[in-house]
Amino acid sequence: MGLSHLDDKGAAHMVDVGDKPVTQRRAVAVARVRLAPETLALIAQDGLPKGDALAVARIAGIMAAKKTPDLIPLCHPLPLSSVNLELTPETDGVLIQAEARTNASTGVEMEAMTAASVAALALYDMVKGVDRGAEVQWVRLLLKEGGKSGLWRREG
Repeated sequence: MGLSHLDDKGAAHMVDVGDKPVTQRRAVAVARVRLAPETLALIAQDGLPKGDALAVARIAGIMAAKKTPDLIPLCHPLPLSSVNLELTPETDGVLIQAEARTNASTGVEMEAMTAASVAALALYDMVKGVDRGAEVQWVRLLLKEGGKSGLWRREG
């Protein structure tokens, strides 16, 4: 199976999705930011010098999803019907879950992953002054559904 973003000469190009049917599509991605316990306490007490880190990260993620084709070459602009982010403090960090939805002829995986990534970076920016050891640990696609390939879910 070849890469769809390469033409027959190996040059990168935008995939033509014009003949694909418009279907409901959804993708869920997660990111994780490791933080010191003291930083998590400041977040819980709304005690960070820059303000409400979780609210800023949530808005940053939503804005990023809407800008995905400006950030990722060859991504199609999509009419997003919703982008939701949940930021959940854990014992040693914050788990960020981003869900993107659309009715389109191509999927929203990149929008969900961009939302999770930028939310993690925004959270890092909000805490870096008090937690130099803060760390964006990973970003993963958990689920995608819709279109010809149907449902895909990450195992484990």
